[in-house]
Amino acid sequence: MSNAWHSPPDGPAVDGAPAGEATAHPAMVLATTILASSLSFIDGSIVNVGLPAIGHGLGADGAQLSWVVNGYLLPLSALLLTGGAAGDLFGRRRLLVSGLVLFAVASLLCTFAPTFGWLLAGRVLQGTGAAMLMPNSLAILAATFDGARRGRAIGIWAAAGAVGAAGAPLLGGWLIDAVGWRWMFLMNLPIALAAIILAMRYVPAGGGDARPRLDVPGAVLASAALALLTWALTIVSEARMLPLRAAIALLLGIALGVAFVVAEHRRGDRAMLPLALFHSRGFVGLTVLTFLLYGALGGVLVLIPYVLIRLTHYPAMVAGAALLPLPIVISVASPLMGRMAGKLGARLPLSIGPVIVGGGLLLATRIPSDGNYWTGTFPAMVIIALGMAGAVAPLTTAVFASVQNRHAGVASGFNSAVARTGGLVATALLGGVLAASGLQLAAGYDMALMVGAACAVAAGVVAFITIEGRREL
Repeated sequence: MSNAWHSPPDGPAVDGAPAGEATAHPAMVLATTILASSLSFIDGSIVNVGLPAIGHGLGADGAQLSWVVNGYLLPLSALLLTGGAAGDLFGRRRLLVSGLVLFAVASLLCTFAPTFGWLLAGRVLQGTGAAMLMPNSLAILAATFDGARRGRAIGIWAAAGAVGAAGAPLLGGWLIDAVGWRWMFLMNLPIALAAIILAMRYVPAGGGDARPRLDVPGAVLASAALALLTWALTIVSEARMLPLRAAIALLLGIALGVAFVVAEHRRGDRAMLPLALFHSRGFVGLTVLTFLLYGALGGVLVLIPYVLIRLTHYPAMVAGAALLPLPIVISVASPLMGRMAGKLGARLPLSIGPVIVGGGLLLATRIPSDGNYWTGTFPAMVIIALGMAGAVAPLTTAVFASVQNRHAGVASGFNSAVARTGGLVATALLGGVLAASGLQLAAGYDMALMVGAACAVAAGVVAFITIEGRREL
């Protein structure tokens, strides 16, 4: 799932970043951060269009195809906060360049993967590289600009990410149709190379003011717990029951999750995730809202192009183009909704927006039976986009307002990680749907979207109950 539409900041290191870090070429620093972060935005959206071709090319079944997405999301979700802290400790440019190099090497591995196992290894490495480069690209941006210039720079950064995420499925679909699915990974290389050259030339080598110790136990426990839980859910989804191995993985994942909470409690404010954040009722509600809403969106971004290709026989490029209304409408409408939320408070848009998303998901159940794009897919995508536009900007503002200033950066980074984890869990549960064909695929698709609609509506209800209007702003 792409999170180009999850409002910045996208990492913990922004909090406390020094304003206006000395640089003679701020425009080039901005260009560097846009190129670097675009790798994550592009890769998060382009692969969804390529799933049918990857399955055909490598003989992968439905559960394996879900891991093409989750192999990337898992390390990105678990290591996002650690990547930002590592930048503060070792230097943001160093972490940015290291993440870019790792992402480029991983893209080569995906391009030439002889088997599915090698492709999965490449996807895991891509997610790890993205967890290094994403928070540090934004931290570098925040340290380079200050005041109103920072706001404009972050706005340009976010808009460029949305444009990249919008164009990636279209370009990826064209490459799949023209020369094969492997080329959609190869296209990462020139972007990564350009970003590395610019970073070494124009980005200052220093880190932030803070010198935190890395929370290695927290990162290891979170990653292992997420991996086991995701694997268990994938097995359950495909088998439609609870096999012994899935039950064992589920119990181990829960146990490691509990161990993670205990470890974070012992570390206090030095933890990757300070538990003091959850003393805020608003922050807890926003976390639940984010998980439910972005889980529903993540399922849609995987399923709709897959169904368009498999059931309505769209070419990959056309299936990619079918998603364009989503980023376009969100990019245009989000600033308006952000201003409206500033006047009315976050409670109303965060209550209504997810409900509108749920309506769009229900409308999208017509897609398999209505092969016409303009009467089937387009209306559903527009309604989903309008609902998301109502939630994106107010969500970030409300997250910042729900915690103390000293926790604002880590709260934002955690919220972004939760958004990706929602997509991770949703994709894990789609294994059985992706493994089906014909009428079974259509029925599974309908059920998945109805569950997604229920989750989206539940997110709106959570917002209404837990957010206290203007006081959250």
